[in-house]
Amino acid sequence: MADFKPLGNRVVIEPTETDEQVSAGGIYIPDTAKEKPQEGKVVAVGPGKLNDDGSRSKIEVSVGDTVVYSKYAGTEYKEGNTEYLIVREDDILFKK
Repeated sequence: MADFKPLGNRVVIEPTETDEQVSAGGIYIPDTAKEKPQEGKVVAVGPGKLNDDGSRSKIEVSVGDTVVYSKYAGTEYKEGNTEYLIVREDDILFKK
């Protein structure tokens, strides 16, 4: 596993892949037509947003949390065979 150190209020998420390749009607769904996952596991958390007075806001998620994030949020990053998503804390909708 990579050693991530995100900056500010950014969070690195490893998206949860769905194994569903056939629709309910029995139609095969190719990789290009699959929807992007919106759930994943937090693998790294930044130190928090820097406020105007120099203090930092605490990030509400921690490493190991399972979170749901906005559909088109973040920047995709691939290291080896593992894909990650780097999002701002504001793009995380809730944790499970």
